[in-house]
Amino acid sequence: MTPAVEYRHRLDREARGRWTVDAVKQVSYEVLVHRDLLHPDDPYLADALRTGTGPAGRASDRRLLVVDDVVERIYGSAIDAYFEEHGFRTAKLVLDAHEQVKNWASVDKVLAAMDGFGVDRRREPVIAIGGGVLCDVVGFAASIFRRGTPYVRIPTTLIGLVDAGVGVKTGVNHREGKNRIGTYAQPLLSLLDSRFLGTLPVRHLSNGMAEILKVALVKSLPLFERVEKASLTDLRGFFESPRYADTADYVIEESIHLMLEELQPNLWESVLERCVDYGHTFSPTVEMYAVSELLHGEAVAIDMALTTGISLERGLMTEDDAVRVLDVMTGLGLSPWNDALKEQDLLVKALEDTVRHRDGLQRLPLTRGIGDHVFVNDVTPAQIEAGMAFVDSYARDLVRWQQGSVA
Repeated sequence: MTPAVEYRHRLDREARGRWTVDAVKQVSYEVLVHRDLLHPDDPYLADALRTGTGPAGRASDRRLLVVDDVVERIYGSAIDAYFEEHGFRTAKLVLDAHEQVKNWASVDKVLAAMDGFGVDRRREPVIAIGGGVLCDVVGFAASIFRRGTPYVRIPTTLIGLVDAGVGVKTGVNHREGKNRIGTYAQPLLSLLDSRFLGTLPVRHLSNGMAEILKVALVKSLPLFERVEKASLTDLRGFFESPRYADTADYVIEESIHLMLEELQPNLWESVLERCVDYGHTFSPTVEMYAVSELLHGEAVAIDMALTTGISLERGLMTEDDAVRVLDVMTGLGLSPWNDALKEQDLLVKALEDTVRHRDGLQRLPLTRGIGDHVFVNDVTPAQIEAGMAFVDSYARDLVRWQQGSVA
């Protein structure tokens, strides 16, 4: 029998009763942008989905589709028609997918569907069509079904396009912990189509813009300036009007590029100082604290507002820049304030939990000006309180200004 993989070094017995196993796993996946994926006359999606992981010539035309229930209501008929037109035999699981059901029960539903369908773990990648929560749930289920089954992501939300749909992290919430159980499991493909944004509620456009703003604040002043332009317009018009088409495409593709630029050399997070963790130090706890009222990006924005205040307190940012950042958030429809910011003990505990996640150090990315960052390990409760005070003052001034404008 010929081994599937040829190793450079044979396994040596170092001493009696002792071996060292040294193996390398090569990981590669594609992130592809294409408009009108579901157009029945366009074979692009069908051609991409015929990709399998088994030997050439053994491709299967069977696919299990896992579709977000909201996506199903809007695009279900188009999805069915497309796969039928292009010769696929499909089964479909329609899944309720939002933060409050991002749990093991949802994973179990996907596992049961995979088992019932009889997924061939080499030739029949599971297709996830939905937002970030659905992509996370399906990715997690696929990664543990038969110890690893290929899957494809087709994110349909902005946060899915620029964040959840392009990395390798999967997972669900457990007890009070955000994404407490999960895996690193790359998709076979991520297929990105911004046309899905045309049916997305404006609140969910704002939700995705939070993750774009995150990348801009720590990596790119030019991207921030484009996001700032978006904050001065109606978001629906920004993504749909031909007037802004070039800027909108730049914002999406540049944020994806910058995200992948950070992820590729550190895909498994062996290095825990990650600038893309900006906005994700306090937000996991804040999001679970207010899970019924906050979307993920909204919690990230609150974290970024707080840490902007901390950067200001530490002299890393001018007050003008700090206010400018919060102005952009507000213009994007992202509130910098939530009552969770009244709970200093909650925020201190959030930082403590993050320290446990980051191997005993804060490794907290803070903005240095706009478009750059530093990592710190010594943020104090007093600095958290100062950050809270800055956001509170801004929010109060904003309310007074809005009331004055109405009057």
